[in-house]
Amino acid sequence: MRPRPRLHYPDQPLHAFLRRAADHHGERTAIRFDDDQYTFRELDAGGTAFANALLGRGFGSGERAVIAAANRPEWLMAQHGISQAGGASVLVNSSWKAEELAHAFGLTQPTAIVADRAMAERLDATGLELPPVRVCLDDESPPDWLAFRDLIVDASGQRPPDLQGDLRKLEALLPFSSGTTGMPKAVRHSHAGLVAAALQRIVSYNISDADRLQFFMPLFTIYGVIVANSVFASGASLRLFTRFDAETVLRNIEEERITIAFAAAPVAVALRDCPALDHHDLSSLRYMMWGATPVVPEIAQEVTARSGIRWFVAYAATEAGISANPVERPDQWRLDSPGIAISDVELRVADPETSQDVAPGETGELLVRGPSLMMGYLPEEDTDEVLLPGGWFRTGDIGWVEPDGWIHLTDRSKEMIKSSGFSLAPSEIERLLHGHPEIVDCAVYGVPDSRRGEAPKAAVVRSKASRLGEAEVIAFVAERLATYKHLRGAVFVDEIPRNAAGKVLRRLLRAADPDVGGSGA
Repeated sequence: MRPRPRLHYPDQPLHAFLRRAADHHGERTAIRFDDDQYTFRELDAGGTAFANALLGRGFGSGERAVIAAANRPEWLMAQHGISQAGGASVLVNSSWKAEELAHAFGLTQPTAIVADRAMAERLDATGLELPPVRVCLDDESPPDWLAFRDLIVDASGQRPPDLQGDLRKLEALLPFSSGTTGMPKAVRHSHAGLVAAALQRIVSYNISDADRLQFFMPLFTIYGVIVANSVFASGASLRLFTRFDAETVLRNIEEERITIAFAAAPVAVALRDCPALDHHDLSSLRYMMWGATPVVPEIAQEVTARSGIRWFVAYAATEAGISANPVERPDQWRLDSPGIAISDVELRVADPETSQDVAPGETGELLVRGPSLMMGYLPEEDTDEVLLPGGWFRTGDIGWVEPDGWIHLTDRSKEMIKSSGFSLAPSEIERLLHGHPEIVDCAVYGVPDSRRGEAPKAAVVRSKASRLGEAEVIAFVAERLATYKHLRGAVFVDEIPRNAAGKVLRRLLRAADPDVGGSGA
């Protein structure tokens, strides 16, 4: 394969994409949501007014604002406004519970928060100390929360002054990743990095102003923000859903002649299991992207055979964009590889222990660098573990590369579990389980799961007098952590296998587990 073309990256903030779209084709529909349509001008105007409302309440350059809401157009307006005000958006998972939210607030120290009513009420109920500026996206806001619509109606529509400083070092977005171990890390992305990411995707995915995209994954992921800004930068339109429903998605592809859609393993499984898959005209769809989870070839092939959907496989991390199949050559698309490096991304395969390059064709850890790479993590000390001299990022993924650049992923050097497209560290669940009064020791590891791709399972050592059962262990986690972190099961063991240094030998637990090697339930 020929290397991707080098791209030009303008020196502009992230919000310049939507501003320019509003100026050049303001009355074109940008977002469709439920029965409503929003033009580029309307999205820009709402975000600009929100920026002025924030500035009028003391929020400004270098500060952070949490966005905690389900998908909706106001989410995008809020992020656009925070950016124009000189702040950075902290993207929390809307399914997180009190302990997870407290961790995110403690790491990022936000001075403002934007939430929908359901999330605002949940936040109030946690008893957490919330930021002083609290904005509710719904008109009926809880006590001590400001209504978003009231704020933007009363605020100036004049665009705030241009941001000052080096856009390569100015924070714009902080999504969360589990990094390598422990609690989730805040991933610090700059304006320059996110501008590069959007332009890389436009070229790699071949998005133009003639495209109609469909997106039902959460906007609180880096995936969602880059898709949205790719729409703003290209002049395409986006059908946005709050959540995935197979029949609704299929019907929408047919009715609105969607050209590009996005998916992961759980979506592919649901499409396969949907009786309506065979009964819709999906001929407008150029491809459905498969990202975030490993491809399950037999499921992908069945969906294609029944519906004609073409799968376009790509590979990225919250920290960096990495690769995609060659979008201009659909005859060469493959399910066994996430493609070749996207524009301006360099790739190395290195020994996981030494970070020294391995021989061509040999297996090692994938290292990448490029213009869309994160600035680092919060907590800052975790950055040194993954960012190497020369700007190389340790992906934690094990694989090899064909001579012509096709990437193959075979394993992970990190002990991460990829559940429903989200990465989670076993130690986060282990820390919780260790707090149970009847659990002496525990270890969490990933097992295959046909709907989530992978799911966490716990090996537990009970106290001598305990009669703790599997259902109680599962419920203990479910009551305290987000759904994608829920245990698929628990087994009781006499001791947790560890090496001489005390490190858990998860491979032994996986090898002894009957669920490993099967497809899961």
